[in-house]
Amino acid sequence: MSRSFETFVLFGATGDLAQRMLFPSLYNLSCDGLLPAKFRIIASARSAIDTDGFRSQVHVSLQSLELYDADKAATFLDRIEYCAVSSDNPNDFNNLAEKAAPFKDGGIAFYLSTPPGLFAPVVAGLESVNLTGPLTRIAMEKPIGHDLPSSREVNAAVGQSFDEENIFRVDHYLGKETVQNLLVLRFGNTMFEPLWNATSIEHVQITVAETVGLEGRVSYYDGVGALSDMVQNHMLQLLALVAMEPPASYTATAIRDEKVKVLRSLRPLNNGDAATHSVKGQYTAGAIDGQPVVGYADELGGKSNTETFVAVKAHLDNWRWRGVPFYLRTGKRLPTRHSEILIQFRPVPHSIFSPRGTGLEPNALVIRLQPHEGIGLQIMTKEPGLDREGIELANVGLDVSLATTFAGKRRRIAYERLLLDLLEGDTTLFVRRDEIEAAWTWVDSIHTAWKSAGINAKPYTAGSWGPSAAMGMIERDGASWHD
Repeated sequence: MSRSFETFVLFGATGDLAQRMLFPSLYNLSCDGLLPAKFRIIASARSAIDTDGFRSQVHVSLQSLELYDADKAATFLDRIEYCAVSSDNPNDFNNLAEKAAPFKDGGIAFYLSTPPGLFAPVVAGLESVNLTGPLTRIAMEKPIGHDLPSSREVNAAVGQSFDEENIFRVDHYLGKETVQNLLVLRFGNTMFEPLWNATSIEHVQITVAETVGLEGRVSYYDGVGALSDMVQNHMLQLLALVAMEPPASYTATAIRDEKVKVLRSLRPLNNGDAATHSVKGQYTAGAIDGQPVVGYADELGGKSNTETFVAVKAHLDNWRWRGVPFYLRTGKRLPTRHSEILIQFRPVPHSIFSPRGTGLEPNALVIRLQPHEGIGLQIMTKEPGLDREGIELANVGLDVSLATTFAGKRRRIAYERLLLDLLEGDTTLFVRRDEIEAAWTWVDSIHTAWKSAGINAKPYTAGSWGPSAAMGMIERDGASWHD
């Protein structure tokens, strides 16, 4: 691992992500003594404000934190300097270079919390003032492009100024404790890996449910939709971690090599399967937590075919997962906010209990990612009794709540880990270029199939679990969604 870089330059510093996640994460790392002694932050955005004014904005975002302390906050805020930069103004990059270049020998990490259309112009601006090179790194928030060709354009533009080992493509799901626990669960426990294949597993479900609507993202979201916004990155990263082969070591190269193999084995969706293997939905007016909410078209101010819900039945064409469906489901304005992975095991090949009692239910492993992280295993057990009327069986859950088990441990913001890895040069939890492009290849096949087959967004009431067609898709296979 490289030494920790000492300067952090944040583009999009006045944005929601920076104020809610990035600055609080950096503050927590500062409180824990995990940042370099000479660490400094250059915050950048288009807004013409001074450093004191910007520090006041950041201070507001820190005051609700668990670790907030007025003295520590003051020390942290002293690390911040503000520099207004517009990507189309060369003079702004000259001003930025005056502030950053003297510290280049200590390493500079750039973080682009901006719309993806600004990635290439910002990189060009940095190149023009010699703020690139071996002692610089760059991190980019998703999405990387909006399809495979645009993704390649972005990657090529950034790759002209930064080597791949210095490019950190951010998917914040990879910073979550339970997501990382997937690797430990699979490769640190002998009981699971021998069963982790088509012989023992019937199907896999991955659900990422949101209760929110557009939430001020109207200009970005319409025309993008749930498939590109959530499936292409978060959900396919989860699928890759669930389905990957055992890596040779816990290193960035070994882990990402195995993930890209999974993504390349995804079977493209064709026109004939578009209606039976996928569902495209859009929420209408309804209620969330007992409060009325308007429909997507009303929020948008007009009709649109953009999906706010998508369900897909995916297949991996490889030996381990031959014939095992992966059901992916995500949407906005669903009843609850939660993300989870269900591993549904096959039933026992022969039940010795059926002549004397109730039938067996197959085991299931549930990995909860948010909001309450934990792992649950459903197993069959015998109910207490003398069994004169037959053996009574029950499906019992063995539930491990990570919050309870590790009650003495502070729950970290996912970005704390990712920012620390960026500064230290560890790319393990970031997405490589070939991963991004393999994911877009599969997602583009779905968009193409939808267009060719004339698939339109089906309405669903806000507060429900999506269009009824999503239930039909999985129930045709004899399964049901785990809600």
